[in-house]
Amino acid sequence: MKLFILFFFWCFGFFFLWKIPLPRRGKKLDGLPLKLSIIIPARNEEKTLDRLLSSIHRQPLRPHEVIVIDDQSKDATAEIARVAGCIVITSTDLPEGWTGKPWACWQGAKKATGDLLLFLDADTFLEREGLAKIVSTYLEKRGLLSVQPFHQMEKRYERLSAIFNIITMAGMNAFTPLGARLKPMGAFGPCMICSKEDYFKIGGHEKARGEVLESLVLGREFIKAKQGVHCFGGKGTISFRMYPDGLKSLIEGFSKGFGTGAKAMSLVSLFMVVGWIFGGMGITRQLIQSAILGDPIGLIGGLVLDLLYILQIHWMLFRIGNFGFSTTFLFQIPLLFFVLVFTYSILRIFLIRKVRWKGREVKMAKSKN
Repeated sequence: MKLFILFFFWCFGFFFLWKIPLPRRGKKLDGLPLKLSIIIPARNEEKTLDRLLSSIHRQPLRPHEVIVIDDQSKDATAEIARVAGCIVITSTDLPEGWTGKPWACWQGAKKATGDLLLFLDADTFLEREGLAKIVSTYLEKRGLLSVQPFHQMEKRYERLSAIFNIITMAGMNAFTPLGARLKPMGAFGPCMICSKEDYFKIGGHEKARGEVLESLVLGREFIKAKQGVHCFGGKGTISFRMYPDGLKSLIEGFSKGFGTGAKAMSLVSLFMVVGWIFGGMGITRQLIQSAILGDPIGLIGGLVLDLLYILQIHWMLFRIGNFGFSTTFLFQIPLLFFVLVFTYSILRIFLIRKVRWKGREVKMAKSKN
C-alpha cells in the first residue's frame, strides 16, 4: 500500500510539467511598425549586466531603446550600461511601501518611449534570435507574455537549485495537460513583455509595489483585466545564470520569495506539488527501512520507484536547465536542500516578516491575495 501511494505521488509530476512551449519566430515581425523598449532593473550587477547587453547588441532585431535603472548600485553597474550606449536612470530612494525591483521597473516604464515594454532581469542573456522569438510570439498572443529562462550553470553547488526550478515552473499552472483551459497563477519575473498601453491600463508595477514576487501580482492584474497571460520556457531563446556568487547567495535568493509563491498557489496545485515532494522523500525512507528490516520486496519496490523518479526528474530538468544526469541520479540531495531552504523561507516570510536581498532588508507586504 505504501509503495502504491508513493507511485501515485510520482504520477503528479507528469501533470504539472506535461508540456513546456517555447517561443518561435513567426512572420509577424516582417515590417514591424512597433518600437520596442527593453527595461532592465539592476542593482550591483557588474558581473552579469555586460553579458546581457552584449547579447542584445548581437540580435538581428534591434530594440528602439535599452533602459537600465541603476538601483543605487555600489559597483560599476551604471558605467557598464553607459559604455554600452544604454539610457541609464539612477533610481531615487524607495518610497514608503515599495520594494526595489517594482520601483525600478516602474521608473523605467514611465521613461520608455516604445510601444512594447520588455522587462529583463540583469542576470539573463538572449540566445541567437531570442529577441525575435520573444517579440514574434508576443505579437501572436498579446496580453502579457512571460518566459522562464533556461538555467545555465557552471559550478556544482548551483545544481542544488534543481527542485526549485521544477517547482517554479510547476507552480505556475501553465504547463499541464489542460493547456490554456487552466489560467496561470501569474507570470515569470525574469522576462516579461506587453504593450505600453496595456501595462499602464492595468496599473503596471505600482499594483505590485510592496511585493517580492511582483510578477505574480502583475500577471493576476492582466487576468483581472481579461488580458491573456502566456507562460513559456526559455530553452533556445533566453537563459540566465542564477546566484553565481556562492551557496549563500543561492540560499538568500530562493528563500526571499518561495514561501510567498507557495501561499499564492491553488490548493490543488499545492497538494500535487507537496505530494510529489513527499513521494521523493518517502522513497529514501522506504529504501533505508527495507534495508534495515531485511525486506527484499520493499527494497526492490523502493529501487524501482527511485529509478522512476530519476527518469522523470531528468525528463523535467533537461528542458529547463543544463543540470546533467548526475543531478537527477542523486536527486535526493537537491530535494533535501529544497525542503531545508523552503522551511527557512517560511520562517523568514511569515514569522520574521523580513527577507534580505541585494544588501537590503525587505519587509514583507501584507498581500490582499
